Amino acid sequence: LQAMSDNEQDWLALKPQEPSPSQCCGSGCKPCIYDVYERELAQWERAKAMQDKSLLMGKKEQSNNSELNPDTFTAFSVSSVEQLTEDTYQYKFELPGNSSLRLSLGQHIVLRGVVNGLEVQRAYTPISPRNAEGYFEVLIKCYEAGLMSQYIKTWKRGDVVFWRGPFGGFPYQPNKHGELLMLASGTGLAPMIPILQSITDDEEDETFVTLVGCFPTFDRIYLKPLLQDLARYWNIRIYYVLSQETSLEKLPWSYQENTYTGRLNEDLMKTIVNSCRRKPFVLICGSSAFNEDMSRYLKAAGIEEDSCFVF
Repeated sequence: LQAMSDNEQDWLALKPQEPSPSQCCGSGCKPCIYDVYERELAQWERAKAMQDKSLLMGKKEQSNNSELNPDTFTAFSVSSVEQLTEDTYQYKFELPGNSSLRLSLGQHIVLRGVVNGLEVQRAYTPISPRNAEGYFEVLIKCYEAGLMSQYIKTWKRGDVVFWRGPFGGFPYQPNKHGELLMLASGTGLAPMIPILQSITDDEEDETFVTLVGCFPTFDRIYLKPLLQDLARYWNIRIYYVLSQETSLEKLPWSYQENTYTGRLNEDLMKTIVNSCRRKPFVLICGSSAFNEDMSRYLKAAGIEEDSCFVF
């Protein structure tokens, strides 16, 4: 077989990457990452047919006016990097003046990175309060072999990165549900934080919340000071489930009574659901395996699918 010509290889390198299913959040974003891909692919095919690479120059629609937009990527500058655990970081981004991202609760934004010439897009949920002015913050877990993680790990203060959005979100309304049960695994905590903060900021909102955070070890619980603050509110309870801890003895005493070791399984789920003050509406965010397990355990605990929302 004849080797591919350099020209063919050049064009292949420029071909838009079809999004992997994990890049689509499944929330019905408009335009979805697949819509953008279809548009870019048509543009690439046109340029290749005419052998004119300049037709691709406009391909990456970008904007520098720092207004978040679902169609185009906007440049934001990194203002601080804070390492929270061995593999998780909190990044702060600047917004011009006193502007705010104006996201709805639990909405996510899509980051674009280029690693070894390969474009990667991932969705992350800002954890800053909705009314935060002049900045927004994102919690990101970096994986050893993750393409996007390799890119993110290079960020330092002053770097410019590109985001588009917002998408998805949970249509939260104060006092609509008697109790919210939040099941979060690792960075799945991110969409829960703005919802929790909106409840504690609103004196009229009397929704009970039970947050269950699943982490491997005590050291790897994110945002401990923030969670401890939230847990002081009369209507917020926070439990931790630590899959790799075998004993609670080494934990600070303030954590011992609300922490479980091992995995969040069907029995523990029943215990937690039964301890809720009212029949809960459940929010779930984690890996797809976590989300599937939780849905199954909830069903066994008598919680119907229409009482669940998966981020």
